[in-house]
Parts: sequence; structure tokens; C-alpha cells
Amino acid sequence: MAKKNDLKEKLFYNPGNGYDKLSAKEEKAMNEYCEAYKDFLNHGKTERLCVDYCIKLAEERGFKAYKAGMKLKAGDKVYFNNRGKAIMLAVMGKDKLDKGINLTAAHTDAPRLDLKPSPLYEDGEIAYFKTHHYGGIRKYQWLTIPLEIHGVVVLADGSSVNVNIGGDEGDPQFIIEDLLPHLHKGTDDQPLNKAVPSEILNVVMGSRPVGDKEESDRVKLGILKLLNEKYGLVEEDFISSELEVVPAGKARDIGLDRSLIAAYGHDDRVCAYAELAGLFDAKNLKKTGVCIFADKEEIGSVGVSGMISEAFEWFIGDLCKGQGVDIRDCFANSFCVSADVTAAYDPNYAEVFEVRNDSKINHGVAFCKYTGHGGKSGASDASAEVVGKLRKLMNDNGVVWQMTQMGKNEQGGGGTVALDLANRNIDTIDAGVPVLSMHAPYETVAKFDCYMTYKCMRTVFEQA
Repeated sequence: MAKKNDLKEKLFYNPGNGYDKLSAKEEKAMNEYCEAYKDFLNHGKTERLCVDYCIKLAEERGFKAYKAGMKLKAGDKVYFNNRGKAIMLAVMGKDKLDKGINLTAAHTDAPRLDLKPSPLYEDGEIAYFKTHHYGGIRKYQWLTIPLEIHGVVVLADGSSVNVNIGGDEGDPQFIIEDLLPHLHKGTDDQPLNKAVPSEILNVVMGSRPVGDKEESDRVKLGILKLLNEKYGLVEEDFISSELEVVPAGKARDIGLDRSLIAAYGHDDRVCAYAELAGLFDAKNLKKTGVCIFADKEEIGSVGVSGMISEAFEWFIGDLCKGQGVDIRDCFANSFCVSADVTAAYDPNYAEVFEVRNDSKINHGVAFCKYTGHGGKSGASDASAEVVGKLRKLMNDNGVVWQMTQMGKNEQGGGGTVALDLANRNIDTIDAGVPVLSMHAPYETVAKFDCYMTYKCMRTVFEQA
């Protein structure tokens, strides 16, 4: 008869803390991987910057820009840049595309503040930018933190300029002011979503006037003068701009043991980099491997650069056309990991979590069978066969993983691009990194989970 503890080990599901399984060799690889990931974060404060840096990394590894009708063979590496805001990369496999592709899809947009079309104004002899929040934020978290501004402006003559203020050493940065506690009466008892309305998220741009003191809007004029001198902007140019206000600062190790990383944009750049590095490092692909950086996930995956866009069909369809394959056959035989983060169990807010089913930091890459809201509304709900396939792949290749959902039933919920891929007749499951303080200006992840997510993506490309 087996001993009781042996029986438990055989029959119970208990992923446990990953550090108990981590060898010295893998710990070294993990730390090297996380340094490269932090570098990716520091270069990729917006979805456009992520695409730019992705292209740089890809071209260093032999990837070429894809053009319609390109003749490709096994081992060829290409990327398709979708309007500078999303990107798809492919490494051609040995099998024809009617056998399907192994696909990973993440998003590189993140919650932020966008400038309104007519943003610049002066009040109380202070110049401000008015903003419109993008994605799900807790607005109070954006007060009194240093900010940067990045983006692109199309000028009246049709030319475009890239804007980067606050990201370089010595640059000025920006801030949104808060009400001092001495004048707080009447606001402390308000719900957080009402105490800080979106319309007061106005970014301080400066306070120095220029021109004659009898004139109005002298501070606003001073700001426009500086922007004109550096970028050639006039006020009307804001109408044809995409300028994003994001938290300033670089990714940093957290904790005396340096086991965590805090940064802006882990959701979902932590999974985007994992799939990118996984595709770069994958060897001897049987099926074609495709990696996607999608845009607009935080607002529903809509638009030409979102996952719903037919840009995906165009890219895969043109690859299929080159082999005389019906794209529908390709999709039907494909396997997709929707590479997106999930909520890590936080003991400080234990009341909203379901501890038996929610992910924990340092327990590895987290599989999520369904997201959605309430009764799984808006979820793709992966089948038992799809979950079983990924589970076996991980177990066979030494990848530490855990199963997760996102909080208690009816507590909240969320969505990913999984639904958009599954609706194309592609077997799809979510898998990614557990995150603390998700959607905050600074989110926290565990290095161990980052590394295991990379191993997961590489395994999918090589063996799914």
C-alpha cells in the first residue's frame, strides 16, 4: 500500500512555488531573460514604440518585411507591419499551411491618457493638456506621478513628426495635480470613481508667460512656441495627432531578493515579449509559427490595428495563397495561445479573489480556460481537448504552469483577444503572466512567471 503522502502527491493538484523546482542554470537564464524584457519595456512605452523596437530586434535576427506574393520556403522569417501600430511575424515551417499554424497573440496597447483633439488651454496662469482616458483605469492612481508624452503628429503639409518628451535623460516631465488634504472636506466620503472625475485629469504643461503682459493666454503661447521650435507644430496640428500620456520611469527590480519587476505596461507587453522571444529562439519548426502584437485590446480590439481587423486574414491569407492553400483549412487546423495576463492573488484584497482557482505569483505561466463576465459572458471558453493539449505540452517540456480564473464569480471580469481568434475557427486558450496591481500606472510581476511564460510560448512554436 502506498504511503499517504505518496498518494497525495500522485492524486492531488498542487503546482507549488516554482523556486522549489528552479535549477541554478535556469535561474541564470531567467535573470538574463528578464533583463532583456526590462529593456523591451523601456523602449516600448506605447504600441507604436513596441512595433518599432520589435522590428529592430527582428531585423537583427534576419527577419524581412513581408510584401504581397513573396515566395517563401521553410525557415524564412518575415514580418508584416500594420500601420506602425500592430505587427505580425512568421517563421515558415516545414509543413504546408493547410496543416495549420502555431499562433500566439498578445497586445501592446496599455491603459493610458490620450490628448483630446484640442487639448491645450490656460487657466489660472497655468497651461494644461486635456486628456481622455484610454482603457480601464482607476483615475486617482494617475495623480501626482511623473509622466511622459509620446506619439506622432501629422502636420498641415502631410509630413509627420515623432514626439518624445520626458523619456530621455534630462527631459522635463509632467504631472496631474491633486487636491491638498487641508481642503478635502466634502470629498473624502465620495466613491473613488466620483472623487476623481476623468475631466480633471489635466496635465500641467508649464507656467511661464511670454509676450506683452496685456495679452491673454501668455502661458499657452509659451508652450506652443516651444513645441513649434522643436517639432514645427501649430495648434491646429493637434487635431491630426496621436499623443499618449504615460507614466515616466524605467522598469525596476522590486524586493530585496529582486524577484519581482515593477513597470508600466506589463499588461500585456510581458506576454508580447515572451511570445516574441519564444519565436526568435524556437528551432526546427514543423508548423509555421506566427506571433502577433495587436493594438486596441483595451478598448475592444476594434479598428484596423485591432485583433478583429481583417489585416490578420490578409497576412495569413497571402501566405496561404503562395502555397495554394485555402485559409479556412489553415485556420481549422491551427492552434493559438492568446498570450494575455491574468490577475494574481493579492492577500491584501483576499475578499475579491477565489483562492482555490486564482493564480499566484511564482507558480508559473497561468492557463485561463475562460475570461468574460458573470456567467462566462464574452468568453471563448476553451475545450477540454485544447486545455489538455497545452497541459501535456508543458508537462512534457518542463514548463511550470498553473490554472487560473479571474476573481470570484460576478465580482468583475475581463476579456482578451481569445474570442477574436476562436471566432475564426482556431482552437484557442489564454495563457500568460499573473499580475499584481493590473491596470495601475505601475504593475508588478514575478520574474519566474515571466520566464515560464517565455518557455511556454517557445514550446508551443516548436511542438504544438
